[in-house]
Amino acid sequence: MRPNRRPTGKPGAGSRPAPPSPAAGARVILLLSLLSSLALTTTVAAEPKRIYIANDDHTDYVWSGDEAQYRAAFISMLDYYMTQAENTANNPPDSRGRFNCDGNLWIWEYEHNKSAAQFQRLVGHLQAGTITMPLNAAALCFGGSPAEAVFRGMYYAGRLERRYNVRFPLVVAMENQTLPGGVASLWAGSGALYSWRGVCGCLTQTNWGNRPREVYHFRGPDGQGVCLKWNTMRLGNQALGGYAEARTPSNVVNYLDTDATYTSSWPWSVSAAFGYGWDDLQTTTGSFVTTSQSQSNANRRVIVSNEVDFFEDFLAVYGNQIPVFSGSFGNEWELLQSSMGAVTAEFRGRIEKLRTAEALATIASLVNPNFMTGREAARDLAGMAAGLFYEHDWTADGPVSPSVRAQFQRSMLTNLKNYVDPLQTDALATVAAAVRMTPGVERHLVFNPLSWSRTDFADLKVAMSPPLRVVDMSTGAEVPSQVMSTSPTVVRVLASNVPSVGYQVYEVRAGAGAAFPPSASVAQGTLDNGVYAVTLGGWGDLTSVIDHRDGDRQLVNVAGGGAICELASGTGTVVVESSGPVSTTLNVVAGGSPAHEARVTLYAGIDRIDFDGRVTQNFSSTVTYTSKFNLPGSTMRHEEVGMIAKVARAAQGGDYADANARTDYLSFGHFVDLSDATRGVTVSNWDSPYFQAGNSTTTTLDATTPSIKAVVGMQVNGAGHGIPNQGGDTWFQNRFAFRTHGAYDPAAAMRFSLEHQNPLTSARLTGGEAGSLPSSSYSLVSLPSPDILLWALKPSEEGIGQGVIARVWNLAEGTRSLQLALMPGGLASARNVTHIETDLGPATVGGGTLTDGLARQQMKTYRLFAASSSLAVIPGGADSPGTLAATVFPNPSPRGQFSTISFVLRSEARARVTVKDVRGAAVATILDERRAAGRQSAVWDQRTRRELHARPGVYYVVVEALGETAVSPVVVLE
Repeated sequence: MRPNRRPTGKPGAGSRPAPPSPAAGARVILLLSLLSSLALTTTVAAEPKRIYIANDDHTDYVWSGDEAQYRAAFISMLDYYMTQAENTANNPPDSRGRFNCDGNLWIWEYEHNKSAAQFQRLVGHLQAGTITMPLNAAALCFGGSPAEAVFRGMYYAGRLERRYNVRFPLVVAMENQTLPGGVASLWAGSGALYSWRGVCGCLTQTNWGNRPREVYHFRGPDGQGVCLKWNTMRLGNQALGGYAEARTPSNVVNYLDTDATYTSSWPWSVSAAFGYGWDDLQTTTGSFVTTSQSQSNANRRVIVSNEVDFFEDFLAVYGNQIPVFSGSFGNEWELLQSSMGAVTAEFRGRIEKLRTAEALATIASLVNPNFMTGREAARDLAGMAAGLFYEHDWTADGPVSPSVRAQFQRSMLTNLKNYVDPLQTDALATVAAAVRMTPGVERHLVFNPLSWSRTDFADLKVAMSPPLRVVDMSTGAEVPSQVMSTSPTVVRVLASNVPSVGYQVYEVRAGAGAAFPPSASVAQGTLDNGVYAVTLGGWGDLTSVIDHRDGDRQLVNVAGGGAICELASGTGTVVVESSGPVSTTLNVVAGGSPAHEARVTLYAGIDRIDFDGRVTQNFSSTVTYTSKFNLPGSTMRHEEVGMIAKVARAAQGGDYADANARTDYLSFGHFVDLSDATRGVTVSNWDSPYFQAGNSTTTTLDATTPSIKAVVGMQVNGAGHGIPNQGGDTWFQNRFAFRTHGAYDPAAAMRFSLEHQNPLTSARLTGGEAGSLPSSSYSLVSLPSPDILLWALKPSEEGIGQGVIARVWNLAEGTRSLQLALMPGGLASARNVTHIETDLGPATVGGGTLTDGLARQQMKTYRLFAASSSLAVIPGGADSPGTLAATVFPNPSPRGQFSTISFVLRSEARARVTVKDVRGAAVATILDERRAAGRQSAVWDQRTRRELHARPGVYYVVVEALGETAVSPVVVLE
């Protein structure tokens, strides 16, 4: 019991009891209607109620126990409940043992700590539905999580789906009283269908009771979502509506059956209560089975549930009777992530860096198909970290000490960094080594990970000493450049029109170059580049921002005593830190409490004001950057979690629930935008997890005051909750960028923010004349719609032989048409996949281009296969040895299903593909025909041809062509 936190007082066939069909229920209703109309007094026997009770454990990870303790508990409990399921397999279907994990971490730990045979036993139970798990890693607080982190925390579940031909339709977010609105779309796009929630009703400033909807279709802005059971909690968190609804199974059965208050809000004959584990580190019980046996009678069936069975039954009968709801409930426990503001900021920064690292890794994998080999363990740990970092027990007020919890958060950051940082470094080096170049010159590539051509600054680490000049190899023209440092020599260039998901090459030449005009003038703390005039004050805030394009309009609400990025008092001297034809930066060490410094930068040819603020001492209170804008009557919008939300209650046309919500600090995604009908400003946010809108409070949402407070760090809900004193950290960086604009455009706001937060990266070329990539510029992706943005581009989890994964997001407020291709030759084929890369079916490709329609604010993910001539380099292409490197997907392969064998021919040839057993005996011939040059695939389809069937076991795939032989890694046929 936690008095300081708690208030007082796809499953296999045959694994679930079969509910009555909707048609049968309709016949009963029709019969009752007929009898009533005839005024007959004959009693018609009603069908028994169906009450589902689920033994759903609740994991308080690194709260009730540390990682080692929970590892042991997971393994022990899974062994217990698998045995229970096996021992009750001959019971009537309603009374068979079933158990529900509350995160894929359970299965991960079992796989990594038990034998292959023992894990296969668990897989069998997952396939049968006697053990179920949600897609998510653990019970999470999603409000502070970037959308991509939501997906990556579910990637382990996606790999299990593909390996074992099983789907996981559940997702959970427990105990915390709030829930973001956009996560419904992210869940649905990842394959989730159902969810349930129970709250704690503790450590809260929300009105969590009296829910207006007990069960509903929870939909995101694109119209997709899950069925969510979220009951009102009336009797404490160990009863219905809490996070251990079935803590006493027999009591909750009677409550669901007979309680008048409950039945008045739940008029349906199918009901459920889930959850048993509560705060316990480990629980084992047979009470669900015995309750089903003892509490079932002629009027009710009490069914031991795997949760999926309840939703399938309930929706089949009543799915068209429950309401639809879209919207956000704000944030509560996730705000505690700000009690380690520096760590949380760095974690979200590494999630953002994944965008560049994986785009580069895609090109590197097309250059070298083995590039990702050996990175699997680090990748998988990073994915798990993306989920576990946002685990819900940031309260840190339990048996596990705050210092242990703080170290856990730092360990998750380390796991993410250990994958992302080397991936980007190695991929950049691989690409730099593959670009053709003339020996004896110094050239650098500048890489753009975004899906549109852009102009921005790039910093080159050069070997040549000044004086020097830099030439764009695409145009032959010298570009503006300035030396930023000399040890090492770093030269900043203005890189214009760098291609989408591609690079531009620049040559560094000796000797002074042309004289370019300065990027900005400087006078008494004011920068002016002809677009903006920005004044940096001695406190480290922007005291004035003049927009020259809007009649010298003042952006700052100076009449109200405001500023932009005002942190605290202080006094400092503003100095010019750097200046030149590309950028000019002012800096001030402001001191104050907390001590802080600030930099502001303006550019030539780049429409952006960059602000870099740094707190340089520890603090224990709430610290925010306050920005007050001269935009009366403006509407505020922001990226929440998977949606662009309008800051207002639903009753006022906004995206926040009218009840049961907390609204003092909202999720600060990539941007906040404030706009009226004709003008506005976009605030790009690199580091801060939350912001306060105007003068909002826990229960009021201020949608009219044009100001925001961006959180550096805070200790919400008083002392004793969260990590004290920011975990001892003394350095906090928060970067923002500002751009004024005309009428609001959500896609433009996101493009601006992504450019700010995904800087161009560079590397010196190290190849020679034999390089396989073009010498001056290169672009991999064509995505012409300005409203649809590439969100992620990466090699498939199973390797580049299984395609390139592309995730896109339509930011528009209406449907848009997608045209997506890999350049220059286009696509051979594509598949629709979930956001966690499980195939859904073929996508439409014509003329080498993927076409599709995306709903309002919809994200979609695809698996792309390039045409043989589509890339500057084909894996194992004409100039590469080892052309036949064979891959098999999926692996392990499901017996009686199909697998795809991929390989590459450097020229037209007859290819023979054979499956062999471990003794070398041929089992089946998959392909024996002449094929054109390029990427090839052959299907091992055991569903239709008897001669292609094989027994479970270990096999190899052998590809023979052009006098060469390639052997695949071991293929496990299950």
